[in-house]
Order: sequence, then structure tokens, then C-alpha cells
Amino acid sequence: MGVDLKDFERGADYPGDYDADLAALQERLARIQVAHIVHKRRAIVAVEGWDAAGKGGIIQRLTAKWDPRYFEVWPIAAPTDEEKDRHFLWRFWERLPRSGNIALFDRSWYGRVLVERVEGFASEAEWKRAYDEINEFEAQQRDIGTTIVKLFVHITQQTQDKRLKKRFEDPWKRWKTGVDDFRNRSKRPAYLWAVNEMLGATDTRWAPWTVIDGNDKKAARIAALTAIADQLEARVDMNPPPLDPELERLVEDEFRSG
Repeated sequence: MGVDLKDFERGADYPGDYDADLAALQERLARIQVAHIVHKRRAIVAVEGWDAAGKGGIIQRLTAKWDPRYFEVWPIAAPTDEEKDRHFLWRFWERLPRSGNIALFDRSWYGRVLVERVEGFASEAEWKRAYDEINEFEAQQRDIGTTIVKLFVHITQQTQDKRLKKRFEDPWKRWKTGVDDFRNRSKRPAYLWAVNEMLGATDTRWAPWTVIDGNDKKAARIAALTAIADQLEARVDMNPPPLDPELERLVEDEFRSG
């Protein structure tokens, strides 16, 4: 994937009617979820990006009209001691969706080639090997009919600093920001290098990357939800299943008697 992240730093205000367009997208996404349920399709949506890029806000609005019985949000933090003792993908196998369900990852297995690489939690041999391991893992999901949508939400250092400062000043949002956010911030050049390599090495025909300009939150949400809707809809039958004749007969008899 030949991407220059500077192409995703415009941060232009959303030009349309945000509330109306968001509502329309959420209705469309609700229908897409139903299509997955009734046709027993599964999907994975992985959202990566910088700290304070707006990943949580995107996921919150993505799922606003979804039936909670058929999706799961997995916020991925540092691995536990048990998880560290196994292959790095093990903990993600445990979280894959079953038929009719959609799994959303707020950060994902890409931590291996991002934070674990930059912070030295994985050796050079481990994170370099992970590119092929990830591509094969995603190909395996594709082979059993799972749709994979991958987003990277990009923001500038200036935008990140502004949002981190605003979080810190709000006592009800301060919990979102920790020491690691500022430690990671100081290593931005190394993270930029890692992100660019990740996008290039793991952009496949079965699981392509979509980069989102996250510098304006409203524009980012519309762009992200549109990309997710387009990719999910393209891989599921959007026609309702045929009516069960027995159910039709029972309903007609019931209403006729009423």
C-alpha cells in the first residue's frame, strides 16, 4: 500500500449535514447487521490509530443502532502473563466472531508490529515474522467466509496534543489518558515509520487497509462509517431470506381468526 500519511492531514470540516448523514448511515448499518444475522455471515472490523485519534467515537457511532446480541467490542490492552506465554495471535483467536456476528477490535493484533515493536516488547525477529503471520491469519478468516475491514485513523501531532490536553483538563475524561500516551507521543517518528511499514506489508486483496483523516472528528466518523458500510455490504447478501411457508400460514390463520 503506497500511502503518504500527509495526504490524510487536511482536517477539513465536514461539508454536509452531519446529523442527517450520520443518522442515514446508522440506519444503513443497522440493515447491514441484520443481513449478517439472517444470512449467518461473520465479520471483523479492526480500528487502529493514534492515541486520541477518535477510535472509540467511531465505534460508538458505528454500533449505535446495532442489536447488542450480535456484536462484540474488544478493547485490546497489554497482554496478560498467560497471553504472553503463548503465540501473540492466541488471544485473538479467542475473540473471533461466530456466524451471524460482527467483532470490533479497538486496537488489534497489529500491536505486534506497532507498540510491541517500538517499545521493545517484541524482538526484531518476532515483529518482522509477524507480518506474514498476520497476513496468513487474516487469509484464514477470509477462507471461512469472514469479512475483514481494517481502518487506520491518522491525526497530526498538533491535533493529538490538543485532544490530550483537553482530556486532561476534563476530570470525567482524564481516565482515558495515561502515562503511556505521553511516552508513546515522544516516539512519534518511530511510530510513523512502523505505521508506514505496517500499511505496506499487510495491505492485502483479502484484507485491505483504509486510512481515515481523523483531524476533524465529524468528517472522520462519516468517512469511517461509510468505508465500513461499503465493505460489509459488498460481502453480504442484502436481500431478505425467503418467507417460511409454515410461518406465513400460521400468521395468516392467526390474523384471520382475530
